[in-house]
Amino acid sequence: MEIRKREERQVGILTAAKQHQKDLQRLRNLRPIDDDFMRCLFKDNIPLAEFVLRIITGKPDLLITDCETQKDMKRLTGARSICLDAYGTDSAGKRYDLEIQRQEKGADPHRARYHSSVMDIENLHSGQEFKELPDTYTIFIIEKDFYGKGEPVYPIERINLATGKSFEDGEHILYVNGEYRGESNLGKLMHDFNCTSADDMNFELMAERTRYLKENPKGVSEMCRIMEDMRNESLKEVAVRMLIAGKYALEEIANISGLSLEEVNQLKAEQNV
Repeated sequence: MEIRKREERQVGILTAAKQHQKDLQRLRNLRPIDDDFMRCLFKDNIPLAEFVLRIITGKPDLLITDCETQKDMKRLTGARSICLDAYGTDSAGKRYDLEIQRQEKGADPHRARYHSSVMDIENLHSGQEFKELPDTYTIFIIEKDFYGKGEPVYPIERINLATGKSFEDGEHILYVNGEYRGESNLGKLMHDFNCTSADDMNFELMAERTRYLKENPKGVSEMCRIMEDMRNESLKEVAVRMLIAGKYALEEIANISGLSLEEVNQLKAEQNV
């Protein structure tokens, strides 16, 4: 029995080492426009978030006072919850949701509408007047030109169709063309978002953070931990779907998802299925 346990430990160590090498190789190829890299890029980095938002919104005096990555938004009972890639507040109290969308299906206008509405629910509390609702900016940076017109940014605003004037409800949605290149700061920024190497970037703030996450041992460790967390999240999502389906034995779920039987049992208890 002891020999078997020792062999299993050795296999586990070798498997972990191989996975770590895969993570290091993957890290070398990651770009700021990749979601898992972007998660670390803006973490605890208000200056970078402020810099990026200034360029995208065209507000050079924008001051960001707070920024969170992977912000879980509260929701109404039974409604779908969301996790924002980067969520910031400026000195005027306006809110910003910065989202990376690699695939066009992730940039569906209904999704932008939902993100905007969830920010509204998050920022108006019981007893407040509706006029106290802060302006919100839902910003999708999309790898491809979503609308195919070659524009750097596509601003979406409500208008009164009868009068032709702005509805002025404080909701702003921006689709940023990740394919856009040019001499403007936005063109240079989109170039940087698609770079794998800090040495190829235009802006030092982007390059400095990228260099830290790819070359500094502490940054590399942080990125590897994030990739491990995301891998575990994916495994748990698979297990939860199988639990909800109700067609699989717990041992089957553990074997297919890669989770331990103990972890599957814990998920079962959490999901109350």
